[in-house]
Amino acid sequence: MAILSSPETALLATISCCRELQHAPFPRSCKALPFPSLPLSKLGVSCSNCSSPVLEEQSGALPSTQFDLQVRDSLQGPTTDSESFNRFLRGLLEAPETEKLAYEYYEKAKESPNFEPEKSTLGSLARYLIREKKWDLIGGLSNDFKAYNVFPDRVTCARLVSNCIEARKFRVVDVMLEVLGPNREAGLLAFDAALQGYNKLHMYSSTIVVHEQIKSIGVAPDPGCYYRVMAAHMKIGDVAKVVELFREFESRRFGATSFSTRIFSVVCESLCKSRRAFEALECFKKMKDNGIAVDTKIYTLLISSFASIGEIKGAEKLFEEASKENVLLRDPDMFLKLVLMYIEEGLLEKTFQVIEAMQGMNVKVSDCILCAIVNGFSKKRGSRAAVRVYENLISQGCEPGQVTYASVINAYCRVGLYSRAEAVFSEMETKGYDKCVVAYSSMVAMYGKSGKTREAMKLVAKMKARGCKLNVWVYNTLMEIHGRAKNLRQVDKIWKEMKRKKVAPDKVSYTSLIAAYNRAREFETCIKFYEEFRANGGLIDRAMGGIMVGVFSKSSRIEELIRLLQDMKSEGTELDERLYGSALNALRDAGLLVQARWFQKSFSIA
Repeated sequence: MAILSSPETALLATISCCRELQHAPFPRSCKALPFPSLPLSKLGVSCSNCSSPVLEEQSGALPSTQFDLQVRDSLQGPTTDSESFNRFLRGLLEAPETEKLAYEYYEKAKESPNFEPEKSTLGSLARYLIREKKWDLIGGLSNDFKAYNVFPDRVTCARLVSNCIEARKFRVVDVMLEVLGPNREAGLLAFDAALQGYNKLHMYSSTIVVHEQIKSIGVAPDPGCYYRVMAAHMKIGDVAKVVELFREFESRRFGATSFSTRIFSVVCESLCKSRRAFEALECFKKMKDNGIAVDTKIYTLLISSFASIGEIKGAEKLFEEASKENVLLRDPDMFLKLVLMYIEEGLLEKTFQVIEAMQGMNVKVSDCILCAIVNGFSKKRGSRAAVRVYENLISQGCEPGQVTYASVINAYCRVGLYSRAEAVFSEMETKGYDKCVVAYSSMVAMYGKSGKTREAMKLVAKMKARGCKLNVWVYNTLMEIHGRAKNLRQVDKIWKEMKRKKVAPDKVSYTSLIAAYNRAREFETCIKFYEEFRANGGLIDRAMGGIMVGVFSKSSRIEELIRLLQDMKSEGTELDERLYGSALNALRDAGLLVQARWFQKSFSIA
């Protein structure tokens, strides 16, 4: 073989001639050559058309073991050129077909005490491992950073951290942060990438742990770090920590930064969510005084917060201020809170001003807001007022949704406008809201009250055909309808279906059921269901008490009657005139004068 000046030259000469060797008529064994042909410009090696030592071998091939020995020997001689070998590795890493080979030779080179990777070499290796998603190898490479005290550029370090978090390789992240932390150049950006990555995955406790790690190694957080850890504390509801970090941020006097608006927004949002509206307002004023750009979201948060605590003047002042500054307030939740504030304070007419403001800003009046107004008028001024308000809002171009339809149908039923309720229900179905159980319940109850049993049953059949599950209200109405008709067969069928469908009966269910059997004078069945009701923890109200006083009186069960009256007394149930008279007459008719006097002393007419 030709004698070369050094092991490094031998290695590089061997590599540089690989391109020429591919054109030689090699025997079959030469195809096992472990090194592919490469453009020499990528290897950083020049070729002087040297004669190939391989061609001088009788076998016509260079075994892979011999090539590996040349690589190792080239790094152990007294004239080791680590810079050339680093350049050689980077050349391999530039071609996708040789990246894996480059990493293998890097691993072999680490066995040499004379090898020291360069910053750019480690960066190229890191980017290769990221592309190939070799997370375990990235952990080993991170340890090499520490062993050689050589680190890739700060952007590559941050990419390593963020990609590992995205891949959920959190143990590898812990290793990298431990290695990169003491490095002032790469550490801070890597920590920032970890904070950002954990927040993105909603792993806020991990974000806080990373922040504590930053503090423990003495790295001063930058504004970006402050923003991310403050956001994490806000998400877990630790408002005190958000305020503490904000004060720390202010004490460092960063001045206006790209994160200033976001940092102030986090503080304001945290204070607003904890109903500390006035403190949030002070922070907002400070933000404006410092010339920091105001985010529209802050106005929305402040107005919502003042509305939530019933501070009408504060909410209205902020709303006017935002309008003067041409700030577009388009958050439906904020308008809903304003509506709820006015309803709670009894200023129902002002809800119309909110509707006008929304329409002026081209903000769609949501179904929730319409429903809140209709229900507010119904609660404060009755169902007739609610019906008038609904019709007024519809005339102004507001479009009701399923929730509003259900509320207004109930209002129409309460005031006895059954034909109007049917028309609105038909309109609701036409718009595709054909599975609203609440609306069906109101309609079934309406048909029951008006004695239209056939229509009620048809509607129930339609519910089942459309896949709607009957709720306890529907079952109660059906039992009441059939109970009034003394159709005990249907009552029993409905009760059993209710149990089979695992719909839990409430107090009204038992009252309707017992009342049905009471009308048919089946007192033993009444007592059976009453005992079941009491065993399930049911409390006696005036309706249940009235029925059972009649049952016990008619069946001459005086002891049970006295026990019932004692239970009603202990549970604070008041008696109306009819119920009072029935109980007193039952005791007198049984000749229980002492018990009658106790009853008169213990109860009064409500």
